Amino acid sequence: MASIDFNKPEWVHFIGIGGISMSGLAEILKDRGFKVTGSDMHASELIKKLESEGVHVAIGQRAENIDENMQKIVYTAAVHADNPELMRAKELGIPLLTRAELLGQTMKNYHTAVAVAGTHGKTTTTSMITEAALAAELDPTVSVGGMLDSIGGNIRIGQSDLFIAEACEYTNSFLSFFPTVGVILNVGADHLDFFEDLDDIRNSFGKFAMLLPEDGFLVISSNIEKYEDIVKDVKCRVITVGERAEDDYRMENITYDKNGCASFTLFKGGVQEGEVALGVPGLHNAWNALAAAACMTELGADPEVIFQALKSFGGTHRRFEKKGILPGDVLVIDDYAHHPDEIRATLTAAKKMGERKVICIFQPHTYSRTKALLDEFADALSLADEVVLAKIYPARETDDLGISSYVLAEKIKKLGKKVTCFDTFPEIEKFLLKNFFHGEMLITMGAGDIVKVGENMLKL
Repeated sequence: MASIDFNKPEWVHFIGIGGISMSGLAEILKDRGFKVTGSDMHASELIKKLESEGVHVAIGQRAENIDENMQKIVYTAAVHADNPELMRAKELGIPLLTRAELLGQTMKNYHTAVAVAGTHGKTTTTSMITEAALAAELDPTVSVGGMLDSIGGNIRIGQSDLFIAEACEYTNSFLSFFPTVGVILNVGADHLDFFEDLDDIRNSFGKFAMLLPEDGFLVISSNIEKYEDIVKDVKCRVITVGERAEDDYRMENITYDKNGCASFTLFKGGVQEGEVALGVPGLHNAWNALAAAACMTELGADPEVIFQALKSFGGTHRRFEKKGILPGDVLVIDDYAHHPDEIRATLTAAKKMGERKVICIFQPHTYSRTKALLDEFADALSLADEVVLAKIYPARETDDLGISSYVLAEKIKKLGKKVTCFDTFPEIEKFLLKNFFHGEMLITMGAGDIVKVGENMLKL
């Protein structure tokens, strides 16, 4: 594996620079004095931001984008072996790093590196920890997998020795990291195009926990089944969060306001620390907040500062994000949920927000995930009052595995729920505008481009 010396700036080229994590890493290197260039298949707002900062980005990936004077090449998991830039870099013998390897090496440059892991909730919890660190004036450097208004995007470059980042388990990326503080929110069956099964996933989270040094600590949810197996061999302190009396941090007395936002009493070691009131809806966000509060308390932040930061946190983009109001008082929400557990959490939160009829416009993400969790998807989506399905967003996949949204629709129908399936976004938009105009809540949901449906309707 190639390595980068952050004290010796050189020319680094990013293949797939427009990715949410890649663009952030490019900004960090540029701030350190490196010459940074990149390429991507499509233009985006993130690329425009990089270009405004002097980064040259080629749209379209071609062999001629690779200069023999480049000193390192960084690429994402989405870049295949036959990518012309990757092939040309290998021909020239330019050292290569994956995105995860570069992120891991970045962590080495900070005394305290917080890595937030879990099947769900990473972006939100990383953002909560960031808000608390900012409120505590800790001046962190942050890499988050979403757009966070308080830092003006997905990256913040601070001047302290604190680094905060997400730790994704897909392709075992997080095993390339060097964290000193870890957070494990949950462990569920996902990315089954890479992992064999849930046991394989649990094994990877156990390896992640083992990365933490003896003088570090790990915050882990005791709600994870047999969480003890994940932490049995760790060298660091283990801090549990949950609702058991023996947990190091626990929450009690959960209530919800009219917007579905939770409040709870936080206890540390059996002693009441205070009341936490959130500005984002759902029980799942209460669990995220508990982990964030535990992490920041252990890092020495004042509890009241943490509580105030959690109260003012309004969420990241594409996480139960209010997009606008259509005629007829129809509320349009967008959410990134693309796993049954996430869908269930989001729809449960939506149902706590009053009398609005909840219409879920869902775009399944990848054929492999849809096929592996078909029954779970149907069960979770049935929490909505009505479901509208878009075509599956294939992302990196080319084999449809014989699965489609129509197969999922039949499963949902068998559960007694009304469901409609469309092949194009214009068809979905026309259907929604024709049928929903009496104060419903329309939730566009998925990790693909389904957000465009709500945005297009709001432009009319």
